[in-house]
Amino acid sequence: MVKTGTWVSIRSTILPAGSRADNIPADTSAVPLDMWVKGFLTAPAQIGGEATVRTVTGRTEVGLLEEVDPTTTVSYGNFVPEVLKIGRDARAILFGGGGE
Repeated sequence: MVKTGTWVSIRSTILPAGSRADNIPADTSAVPLDMWVKGFLTAPAQIGGEATVRTVTGRTEVGLLEEVDPTTTVSYGNFVPEVLKIGRDARAILFGGGGE
């Protein structure tokens, strides 16, 4: 059981599969539109069970409890050396120098 006030991540389904907009690809339409929210538990809950959280902005959201003390794992992919050249070339064109 996870205690009230614990920082957690919940998931809820916004639109079930087949209920999405007609103008999106079929493979996208075939899966539900889910939302993940981080917040503080407002009552004890179990992993996989329904939980209510209060977000840092004060919203209250309900969903299935997925993770306790979630971390941010954002990645923009591997380093691409060509991007450095693009940046230098753009600075040279715009500002007359290589930016070095």
